[in-house]
Amino acid sequence: MRRLLASGGALTLLIAGCSSKAEHPTPPPPAACESVTFEDAAFTHCTAVPGRHSIHTVIGPTNGAPYRSLSQLALERAKGGPAVAFALNAGMFDEAGQPIGYYVENGERRHKLNRNEGWGNFHLLPNGVFYGRAGGGWAVRTSEAFAQGVDRRPDFGTQSGPMLVIDGKLHPKIDANGTSLKLRNGVGVDARGNAHFVISDEPVSFGKLARYFRDALHCPNALFLDGSVSSLWDPEHGRVDGGPPLGPLIVVEKATKGPDRKAVP
Repeated sequence: MRRLLASGGALTLLIAGCSSKAEHPTPPPPAACESVTFEDAAFTHCTAVPGRHSIHTVIGPTNGAPYRSLSQLALERAKGGPAVAFALNAGMFDEAGQPIGYYVENGERRHKLNRNEGWGNFHLLPNGVFYGRAGGGWAVRTSEAFAQGVDRRPDFGTQSGPMLVIDGKLHPKIDANGTSLKLRNGVGVDARGNAHFVISDEPVSFGKLARYFRDALHCPNALFLDGSVSSLWDPEHGRVDGGPPLGPLIVVEKATKGPDRKAVP
């Protein structure tokens, strides 16, 4: 009788435990993108977290023409594949939509590192590279630091410019509050390894975007991706920006497996 009562008590506790778990399910992860305000300007901030997301660069479908827009990417992605958390433009490109700097897609280098001098934002030196393994180990470095310190091919990589933040300091050639105001976007990586993607929802200066990465997101290094053509696809909130033709794209997917802990040097 005692054994029966004990068993009945254990069964009651087990049922109660199951009921409790059913009543308090694990909450879903927060949305990848959120609207924020910094220095009275509106931005959208999207975060990629190792183990929760994977990062890829794409130009177009296999053996196909460049997408040139996020809406075309969205149409192609609707055919299958991992769920997209968000996507955005990935850096400078030529008239055909091809990268003008270092570019790696799925471990294949499709453009070498561009260390030439010239005009325009890309050549406002130092410029930089955003790169890493798909599942983690993401980084932003100046192009010179990348050339000297990275000795194996990343899964993805894109070169753009100028750098916004370099070792915790703003790019020396960027005015604190310049008069050139445009829609701008960039990327930075914090000390925990999270990649932060920011796009302004109104015209802003280089300096304001750089300060957001440094002061609000605490990214020791951040890279400008582009201005005027800056675009975002945020499926969760139904946002697909249009505008001028784009080049390479960054696609952040929802991970389907555990974190990739092998970091890129």
